[in-house]
Amino acid sequence: MFSSILIPIDLDQPSSWEKAVPLAVQMARASGGVVHVTTIVPPYQMAIVGSFFPADHERKALDAAKAKLREIASTFDLNGVEARFHVAHGPIYDEILRCADVVNADLIVVSSHRPELKDYLLGPNAARVVRHAKQSVMVVRD
Repeated sequence: MFSSILIPIDLDQPSSWEKAVPLAVQMARASGGVVHVTTIVPPYQMAIVGSFFPADHERKALDAAKAKLREIASTFDLNGVEARFHVAHGPIYDEILRCADVVNADLIVVSSHRPELKDYLLGPNAARVVRHAKQSVMVVRD
């Protein structure tokens, strides 16, 4: 049914993977698919802000994200399902959509918190992914 499943996670929010990863693993196991777990390091939006950081700050942030993703991934019960891990850099929802295309995902499993009033006005990253993804999207609520 699903041969490639993308799970975007926030390394600082266990709720972004606690339910999503086991569900995606179960779905991948049932269909012989591959699970792709990705995390995104957001950019520094304004050049004036970026100028306050050392030149190699982004590389160090990406290296730290890769290390933390490996640490978190070691706790996942993949039960024989093939998993690949990715770190991207850029606007969160854009990078989720780009990564889904790169890995040829046919399903994105994303966690989302219960909406607050501000989310109805601004829209969380999960909502943007749901609106703009070419792939099917399953939203897992915490």
